[in-house]
Amino acid sequence: MTEGSARATPFFCPYCGEETLRPFGDDPDKGHADWRCESCARAFTVRYKGLTGRD
Repeated sequence: MTEGSARATPFFCPYCGEETLRPFGDDPDKGHADWRCESCARAFTVRYKGLTGRD
């Protein structure tokens, strides 16, 4: 698996905390690019930023 090849699935809305999420917006190459909260009607993207070093 390469970086960015797997889609992250959120469990709750980062704005209101509800769990009523649906895929939002279609990109044929990437699958669903965004998520929409059915409770607060906000759309957002989950993005992988990378690994951090351990200190």
